[in-house]
Amino acid sequence: MSRSSSSPARVPVEERLFSLVLALLATENGLTKSEILSTVQGYRQRYEPHGDNSSLERQFERDKDDIRELGVPLETVEAPEASGNNQLLRYRIPKGAYDLPADVSFSPEELTLLGLAAAVWREGSLSGESRRALMKLRSLGVEADDPVVGYAPRLRVRESAFEPLSQALERHAMVQFPYLKPGESASRQRTVAPLSLVQHQGRWHLQGIDQDANGSRTFLLSRIVGPVRLTSRVFDPEQYRVDGEAFAERALLELERIWESNVAEIEVTAGTDAATRLGKRYGDAVPVGAEGEPVRLTVNFSDINILADQLASFGPEVLVLSPPELREQVLQRLQATVAAHTAPADAAQGQRGEAHDG
Repeated sequence: MSRSSSSPARVPVEERLFSLVLALLATENGLTKSEILSTVQGYRQRYEPHGDNSSLERQFERDKDDIRELGVPLETVEAPEASGNNQLLRYRIPKGAYDLPADVSFSPEELTLLGLAAAVWREGSLSGESRRALMKLRSLGVEADDPVVGYAPRLRVRESAFEPLSQALERHAMVQFPYLKPGESASRQRTVAPLSLVQHQGRWHLQGIDQDANGSRTFLLSRIVGPVRLTSRVFDPEQYRVDGEAFAERALLELERIWESNVAEIEVTAGTDAATRLGKRYGDAVPVGAEGEPVRLTVNFSDINILADQLASFGPEVLVLSPPELREQVLQRLQATVAAHTAPADAAQGQRGEAHDG
């Protein structure tokens, strides 16, 4: 009986990261890199017991950075008997450091919503992948906590463009997609050599070389308004590397530079939804002030259109003080909202007037 030579099924990135976090939470003493790559969902499918796993190890290094950026307290523990041996380093997430603070509690309504969310994530029973990973860990002599390993995520938390772009990055393949720029009424087809996918301030971006503009561009994934097509054209990413710098690092530095250089001053009404949400996102705490009073808040932004959309959604709870361009953008959105809600009523009134005159 011949063995199939087909490549293993692709595991979504968010499922791999989630599985990595759960595996590290489930063990008291942590796991070595070899144990992680050979047992955790998303790695084990491509792990070669006696082969070259260098690309898989590089992926693990990137994943470590990603989950740390998300605030997960991932620790590296050096084996006392093998100081300096990176292969014997153990990785763990101290469960106490990742628990909710003792003073956090939930109302019955909030607990109900959390329960519904947990049901979506299929809490409470081991998935097939979790069982296999748990058995493999135990076969290696690693004690694991069954309830923790039992979660099986099934939520998609990224734009639909993420997966095909991720595949294109692995294959070094050119991609084509329709992209809608702010202020334009129609999308335009872009042909791009993808170099990195990065998350900045909660949004995913593609950094690559726009073949029509013949230059580096950063694309917001939420503005890709159609399917991403992988072409048969491949490219060598090294031709675009500058001084050995990592593409993702370069893209994040550029996004951070834009973020820090764009500052807006706004006033929010204390005690409102806007004060709570904007204070948590852009400030160190919810703005302090007597309920109903205006409180000033400094806001950094990398995309004026996204910020204008967000601020306009709060209506009278937010007043933009500067810059003038942002103030105008918010005003345009509010005027468009008013026009959209008053036009039908005005038209109906006009029709009634015409009928009366006749």
